[in-house]
Amino acid sequence: MTREDMLARLIAQATHEGGDLVTLRAMVEESSEMGAERVLNRLGLSDENAQDDIDELRELLQAWRDAKASAWKAALEWFVRGLLALLLIGIAYRLNVPALLK
Repeated sequence: MTREDMLARLIAQATHEGGDLVTLRAMVEESSEMGAERVLNRLGLSDENAQDDIDELRELLQAWRDAKASAWKAALEWFVRGLLALLLIGIAYRLNVPALLK
């Protein structure tokens, strides 16, 4: 019996006999599972390699986050080095270091 058949029988039972709590819960469960299965099929994640694909995507996403974080860190380090270099040049100019070197 397929999920569609099971859901159709549950709906018929609820219509014919009235919807008790067990029947309604079973209907919700079956329809939820059918919806989830439909979504996985549409996304192409219903085959046996789906878990491997998801694991690879997670690894790729983590690698992207790591690369982005290290790029920002490197850019910040270069910015701080540039500021420190400008500060040293300003100090040397104030102390008149070029005149001392002549």
